[in-house]
Amino acid sequence: MDVTADLFGSESYGTVAAFGDFNSDKQTDIFIIRQQSELVIFLADLKAPYFKPKVHIQKDQLPKDFIISSVVPGDYDGDSKMDVLLTAHPKGSSDFETTVLVFWGNNQTNDTGGSIQLNMTFIDEPLVMDFNGDMIPDIFGVVKGVTQVCYLKDRKMVWKSALGVLMKMHIPHSNAFIDLNQDFTADLFLTMSDSDPPALAPVIFQTWINKDGNFTKTSALKTLDSFKIVGQSAFIDFDGDGKQDQLLPVCMDTACQRSAIYLSKAGESEWFPVLTEFQKKDTVWGFVPPTAGELHAPITLHLGDYNLDGFPDALAILRNVSGSGQRAFLLENVACSNSSCRGARRMFRVLWDLSDLGSVQDAVVATFFDIYEDGILDMIVLTKGVPNGELAIHALKNNFEADAYFVKVIVLSGLCSNDCPEKAKPFGVNQPGPYVMYTTVDSNGNLKNASAGQLCQSAHLSLQLPYTVLGLGRSANFLDHLYVGIPRPPGDKDIRKQEWTAIIPNSQLIVIPYPHNDPRSWSAKLYLTPSNIVLLTAIALIGVCVFILVIIGILHWKEKKADDREKRQEAHRFHFDAM
Repeated sequence: MDVTADLFGSESYGTVAAFGDFNSDKQTDIFIIRQQSELVIFLADLKAPYFKPKVHIQKDQLPKDFIISSVVPGDYDGDSKMDVLLTAHPKGSSDFETTVLVFWGNNQTNDTGGSIQLNMTFIDEPLVMDFNGDMIPDIFGVVKGVTQVCYLKDRKMVWKSALGVLMKMHIPHSNAFIDLNQDFTADLFLTMSDSDPPALAPVIFQTWINKDGNFTKTSALKTLDSFKIVGQSAFIDFDGDGKQDQLLPVCMDTACQRSAIYLSKAGESEWFPVLTEFQKKDTVWGFVPPTAGELHAPITLHLGDYNLDGFPDALAILRNVSGSGQRAFLLENVACSNSSCRGARRMFRVLWDLSDLGSVQDAVVATFFDIYEDGILDMIVLTKGVPNGELAIHALKNNFEADAYFVKVIVLSGLCSNDCPEKAKPFGVNQPGPYVMYTTVDSNGNLKNASAGQLCQSAHLSLQLPYTVLGLGRSANFLDHLYVGIPRPPGDKDIRKQEWTAIIPNSQLIVIPYPHNDPRSWSAKLYLTPSNIVLLTAIALIGVCVFILVIIGILHWKEKKADDREKRQEAHRFHFDAM
């Protein structure tokens, strides 16, 4: 169901670039780029339109003749107030040379409180990660052929070389900060290339495991020669085994006439196809190939569990390869039905006939977003066609009606708890690196688990949510165990991980890892979201009560009529006897 007007009113245009709780009210706000030269932050509200433009970063606050390419909210100076990082490029340039600006938050007010421009430029958009494990986001990328990380603690730039000698970074990259060896400490995934220019296939994926707080290269995986165009890698627990898998959308020819999605399972060096069939009747669809001259058009999958069955689904932009139509499609994660999946066990199936998505034409971006903060992932689709050159925003409410369960987890920075500086609320922080996993038993008695990383990617409109929604299926059991881990500093051998037991389904858990080095002292705030079953039970109970009251009323009425009749008979008999 289209709810665009309810959400944005007449302001439904621009490029949705990021999500985050800017004003610390426990509601997720939306960061929108307009005219490629200003940023508008739409704050969530309880009255329609539910998102209202409140905070602006204007064109005159950017370098002259630069355009904004991406937005990454976070607390870059460690004061527990949300700051905003912008990446910018020279206008009209097809080069990926990237300038970074950070606008400081000022206690969740409309004043951005000043800014800083990094004095070095990256060859591509940087990865925002916690390189040194202090729970303050750092800025990682390649500067003049060398990997560098910039720290902004106390608002001062500190540059340090990172990782040592590397090959060329693939452009555009899909670097990630995610736990890849199940130790609850985020590792580093890099997208490298040995071709010239580094934008061509093949692509080499390097895994740098965090050992004692230091990153060590452990493996490398190369794309197949049949992959002619390589899209953005995405990380998800695809088959519900508690391990992070790599999903890779590819084109098997340079025109994307033949498209596919491949899976690389954690710890393995083999590619498994999970979707190769893009044909609907006589029409063949495929990914949209990157257009020359456009800075940010890599093939991207946006992931989320739309039906809460415990297996993540995907949104993808596909085009009619024999025509000009271009739409967003939902790819449902289903059990593997043929032998081509081999070791994957699960596969994607394109849902061709979703009326809401099908009515939105000329889509260029589609992503998941929990519009009503109820744990059910809805969709936001951006399309071409607005007269002033902007993208139109379409908000689609998830109409999935089966009553499934979920747990929604957000891990904060833990830099403070109740004693934050200037009485700041610590909720307005997008924190990269935390890792979440649950284990439970389903209604059939089978062990069920799933895992997810929080904000593991930040470049090229990754549009990741600042929270994790894990589907539990139809099992209403308590979660037996919920584990949360955070990054650790260099030299620290102790895993920073805490466990909570007996978590109620359909709840939101806000984890404050304070202090960082004492997981037993971490706190978790639990907020419940009533299930549809609760509502149906209440309706049924009220219905039964009304039914009983009606029966009682009817019996009471009949009894009263009988009493009246008996009184009349008694009165008549008395009169007769008197004569």
